[in-house]
Amino acid sequence: MFSSRTPGLSRLNKTHRASIAGVAAAGAAALTFTLVPGGHGAAEAKPEAQAKSSAATQVAWTPATDSTQASTVHSIVAKQHTNALDGVAQVQNTGISKSDSESKAKSAAKEKAEAKAKAAAKAKAAAKAKAKAEAKKRAKTTSASRSTVRKPVYANNLDGWIRESLAIMKKHGIPGSYNGIHRNIIRESSGNPNAINNWDINAQNGIPSKGLLQVIPPTFKTYHVKGTPNNIYNPVSNIVAACNYAADKYGSMDNVNSAY
Repeated sequence: MFSSRTPGLSRLNKTHRASIAGVAAAGAAALTFTLVPGGHGAAEAKPEAQAKSSAATQVAWTPATDSTQASTVHSIVAKQHTNALDGVAQVQNTGISKSDSESKAKSAAKEKAEAKAKAAAKAKAAAKAKAKAEAKKRAKTTSASRSTVRKPVYANNLDGWIRESLAIMKKHGIPGSYNGIHRNIIRESSGNPNAINNWDINAQNGIPSKGLLQVIPPTFKTYHVKGTPNNIYNPVSNIVAACNYAADKYGSMDNVNSAY
């Protein structure tokens, strides 16, 4: 089935439709009134009057007049119809523009929301990373503090020197006991860290024995343990180097009971 509707008229509201219908009806009425001589009153006139009126009309009404009036009415109706269609197009364009504006606004709002969410996620991740780094730093500081607190403080005497030496020897896997070290120190230097032997064969050879366990310089240099002071007279350095030498030559300082 074909539709006789004018395209675009379906979007007009009731007011627009009534206006176009009124224009069309008025044009048709004007055309009818113009083309048909006489009106409602002509049917009720007397025959004589009607005859005169008819004669007068025939004189006034000519094909030229008919054609001109019909053309004028047709032009008016066509113009009004064109104006109506222009109104329809304007309404349609307005609707399209409004739809485009709404679509753009929705798209912009969506992009803004996505950007905001992305920024929030980035900020959250940065805050999390910062908190993690700070926690790690605190843990490291706490661990260092605990380590410092746990680090024993040794007395600056023979007992303290032996105990500190044993802790270092344990780290490096050097065997020896408190009693074995103490016994040999008493025999070799009587517990004097600055003791030096200037009379034995080593002294005669220019390399006298020095320190708590009377170690000669070449032996100290060879068996010195990293992390201790590089000083033969340092009591801890002397004990650890001597025990390292004894472990290499005798298995342990505990096995040494005389000059070695």
